[in-house]
Amino acid sequence: MPVYRRMSHCVFLCDFHLVWPTKYRRKIFNEGVQGYLKEFLASWPEHHPDIILKTVNTDQDHIHLLVSIPPTRSVGMVVGTLKSVTAAALNDNFPHLRKTYWGTRSIWSAGYFASTVGINEEVIRRYIENQGKDDAGHTNLRLV
Repeated sequence: MPVYRRMSHCVFLCDFHLVWPTKYRRKIFNEGVQGYLKEFLASWPEHHPDIILKTVNTDQDHIHLLVSIPPTRSVGMVVGTLKSVTAAALNDNFPHLRKTYWGTRSIWSAGYFASTVGINEEVIRRYIENQGKDDAGHTNLRLV
């Protein structure tokens, strides 16, 4: 069941599946680097409480995140911030990454994948088509 979030003037469900690869698809995520990255991202809510990282995992050369982003923020801005702070943290704690990337502090590829997650199109279509008809009961909205 989807969990709707509430801000002062809106109720929303804006979850995104985000993926971005390492620069040159280098396989940098061993257990230590992956563990540190997950631990680092666990502290994300202290700095950005409105952005909720629901799930984080990596393969050897890319990262997957399930993120709830409020409609007041752009997906691109959130991705840029996440890439920036994680690259800095990884470079600071794993000096071998600077050698892997020839002295630069950039560990992420320029692009990313973003896909919305939530109620599917058919459910939304039926909801819109049935507006104004008798409601058999209240909707089951769960607000955070």
